[in-house]
Amino acid sequence: MRGLWACAAAALLLVPSLARADLAGELRPKPRPAALEEAAQRFAASDAGFRDWLAGFRGRAVEAGILEATLDAAFAGARYNAGIVRHDSNQSEFSKQIWDYLDTAVSDARIDSGRRAIAAEGRTLRLIEQDYGVDKEIVAAIWGLESAYGAVRGETPLITALATLAYDGRRGAFFEAELLAALGILQSGDVRPADMTGSWAGAMGHTQFMPSSYLAHAVDFTGDGRRDIWSDDPADALASTAAYLRHFGWTPGQPWGVEVVLPEGFDPVRARRDLMQSPTLWAEEGILDTQGRPVPDHGRASILLPGGASGPAFMIFDNFEVLEQYNKADAYVIGVGHLADRLRGGPAIAAPWPRQHRAISAAERRELQRKLQSRGFAVEKIDGIIGPNTIDAIRAFQKSAGMRADGFPTEELLKALDG
Repeated sequence: MRGLWACAAAALLLVPSLARADLAGELRPKPRPAALEEAAQRFAASDAGFRDWLAGFRGRAVEAGILEATLDAAFAGARYNAGIVRHDSNQSEFSKQIWDYLDTAVSDARIDSGRRAIAAEGRTLRLIEQDYGVDKEIVAAIWGLESAYGAVRGETPLITALATLAYDGRRGAFFEAELLAALGILQSGDVRPADMTGSWAGAMGHTQFMPSSYLAHAVDFTGDGRRDIWSDDPADALASTAAYLRHFGWTPGQPWGVEVVLPEGFDPVRARRDLMQSPTLWAEEGILDTQGRPVPDHGRASILLPGGASGPAFMIFDNFEVLEQYNKADAYVIGVGHLADRLRGGPAIAAPWPRQHRAISAAERRELQRKLQSRGFAVEKIDGIIGPNTIDAIRAFQKSAGMRADGFPTEELLKALDG
């Protein structure tokens, strides 16, 4: 609350000249506004509840093998942080369209910074590629999207963030498990509590590992006896990212995807993840790369239309699914893959995006799902997440309404569902 009072005091400097008596009256203590009083009471109650929760958690942590000394050191400065809960509660109410995301994710500035980062860490990245079989540009692209090549690693104390979310977040069990993992990392001696910082959601280091992923996949690439993903030297973090991708089945030499041109009359229903065949068979249907050539046979592939039937098309391979283990969003995976392509000198995406479509909000996405469900289309959950199940339902409706069945959610689709 000290910050609010400081702002109020500073505001007095802007008040016009007043009679001395009036000014003295202005400076006398006044009751706090009801909203501030209510907020203070809520915080006090939450902080007290947090301390009670922490007492119970300590017992569970000890049962899980965390030493009392580790707990004492970890929680010495930890406290409830209401700002973290607000971040968690306000996530994803609005989303960007994929083209808006890519404008930032694969901007000229990020490409230039990435090329400088690859030059600076070239030897390390080459050795990582050699040891783990993961393209150095893919590792660098994840580094670029997760922390702007190490420039923005997050400064939130991780124990505070995870404990707050375990106590008062939407996914308490998930964050309590991550908190236990973080305590395990501290107990191993890889990092000191003061240096264990990251995002408000608990992701850490140059490539933003969650604690459980760190325990499972982090490596000591420098050989100094610690898996240090937090320091200015990114070697352990970059190698850990490659180890993570290799664990989930990265195929050396296979692209994540290739931009392709669809033939006139292509049925967008065939652009679905469960329809996989060789590039040779796709070429027989007239699907070629942007230079008019068959895509080389890198293995089975499916066709992806991330911006609907009027946007770019991609032939995606198994490595696309591997990148999804880092982040499930198509926009993120395409961002990583395309940034990697640009870092190795590849061209920008050739086909234009349908920028006339605005992003529909989370509330509108839930409304869309409810409308589909009320019409008898198989939507499993009303959660605002446009995943494969909702895309299939959208396609089924579009087909029944004589529309192009590309599964792409738009404002126009919402209006059509009202018809």
